[in-house]
Amino acid sequence: MNFTRWSARLPGTQRRTAARTDAGEAHSPGSASSVPAARGEFERHGERKGGRDGRDGGDRRGARDGRTGKDGSPTGIPALEELGVRDVLDGLPALVALVYGQDHRVAYVNDAYTDAFGPREPGTAAAESCPELIELGLLPLMDQVLRSGKPRTVKSRKVQSATFGTAHALANGSAAVTRDGSYTVTCTPVDTSGSGGVLIFAADVTDHAEAAERLRASERRLRETAVALQRSLLPQELEQPDDLRVAATYQPGGTDAAVGGDWYDVITLGAGRTALVIGDVMGRGVRAAAVMGQLRTAVRAYARLDLPPHEVLQLLDGLAAEIDPSQIATCAYAVHDPNEGRLVYASAGHLPILVRAEDGTVARAADPTGPPLGTGGWIHTSGTIDLAPGSTAVLYTDGLVERRSEDIDEGVASLERALAGAKGSPQVVCDRLIRAMGVTAEHDDDVAVLVLQHPARTGHAAELFHNAALDLLGGIEAAPRARAFASGVLSSWRFPVELRDLGVLATSELVANSLQHGTPPMRLRLRRTDRRLIIEVTDGDDHLPLRRHAEPADEAGRGISIVATIASSWGSRRTPGGGKAVWCEFALPH
Repeated sequence: MNFTRWSARLPGTQRRTAARTDAGEAHSPGSASSVPAARGEFERHGERKGGRDGRDGGDRRGARDGRTGKDGSPTGIPALEELGVRDVLDGLPALVALVYGQDHRVAYVNDAYTDAFGPREPGTAAAESCPELIELGLLPLMDQVLRSGKPRTVKSRKVQSATFGTAHALANGSAAVTRDGSYTVTCTPVDTSGSGGVLIFAADVTDHAEAAERLRASERRLRETAVALQRSLLPQELEQPDDLRVAATYQPGGTDAAVGGDWYDVITLGAGRTALVIGDVMGRGVRAAAVMGQLRTAVRAYARLDLPPHEVLQLLDGLAAEIDPSQIATCAYAVHDPNEGRLVYASAGHLPILVRAEDGTVARAADPTGPPLGTGGWIHTSGTIDLAPGSTAVLYTDGLVERRSEDIDEGVASLERALAGAKGSPQVVCDRLIRAMGVTAEHDDDVAVLVLQHPARTGHAAELFHNAALDLLGGIEAAPRARAFASGVLSSWRFPVELRDLGVLATSELVANSLQHGTPPMRLRLRRTDRRLIIEVTDGDDHLPLRRHAEPADEAGRGISIVATIASSWGSRRTPGGGKAVWCEFALPH
């Protein structure tokens, strides 16, 4: 806007300019006392006696009374020349200031500006007399406007009005009111009597900014609720199996992303076996977190049945459809048996498990063995992947590898390369994978990572882990042979006498139960870890034993009750290909 050209056409401007010229007024643009004419005494409308076309004030009053001009057009609308610049600017609710020169010296501030920040002395530099412009960060912007000659706008800048209005309030005998204001400011270049200037126009958007802040606060509270709910539903402390070292990391999406339904879990199944779970509920917010909590609880319940992985997912599939048909979830469920050196897993639409061997090579589990949970109509199957001593396995959700700019297979390949070079403890591997995949606090999706290691033990640590097994052919000699075998093995492992006797008694009862109710082939397995003694008997019959109350006159039925009484825990499961395994555990003294 050319402020000089515009103001020159307004009433009284030409007359004042001529008067100053006749009086010999001289202005120095760099001095504080020289204020451009654009700041001068803006006249009230109606002060001028005659119009630009020679008509007098009476003609204009007649026009406002509704009379028509010579050409018959209505003349009731005021002409722009009748309005004084100061009248217009002082009446604006927005804040207006005019500054000139390289030092941005104050030429004019309107009433709204004065009400907000107090009066400003004309001719003073803005850097000295207008701290509000500094707080709003406008001085560099005003420099840029002067250099470029183009207007610039900044939105919703915050400033405290009372900080600058206190002196003005006290001068008028009133108390200052503290108020944080937000302004959207436009700086426009103007030409003020040959000196470059900037017209500052600040619209008060405080109400809008406060409403937006309340909305953001509400969204933050909802997000914090969802995050708190999700974290409370995740394991507060991971179970640590004897034969595995495990660590997990969960990171919610950035502040602009709603919380998802990622979860993980580690479940000890007994007899040294461990279930490892990771899943992702599709969707966002509290609802997804609530569905995740229900699925995780169900997984733990189904895991206690010691079912094969594909049967666990089959049960979860039906449950997910009952919880919420609109919610789809992916899940990977794997079981580690230290006697087999592998992971048996089932995957419901989840990303493949990755296993890093001791030499650094990375293997990828086969494709998902079934569709996501909640789809129904599918028979899940189980697969296997080797987990030899010294290996590291990684289970993860799509937030770790999925990027909008690339295919998800490329993300999995990147994770494989990162895993190949990731060494250290499971927690160290977790952190390295998170960093390698570029996951930060501002990541746009939830990330869950579960890392497990099957350590290769040597030296003294290897001495704490032993296995011994005996095939039982049946017959009356099987029970005495099993007792003798157990006594000799437990003695060689240097167990205390009391624990050795309890182990032999438990072995006798489990073998007797298998001989009476099972079918060949039968096998006794003893295993010790650094924390427990495990006794397990397998046979070819798939009927699981039940603990029942035996009457005093009964000659049988007390074997499982005796085992449950003397052992720390006991259980049974069906084995692949038919048959069952019955086991018990004894905690070792520290």
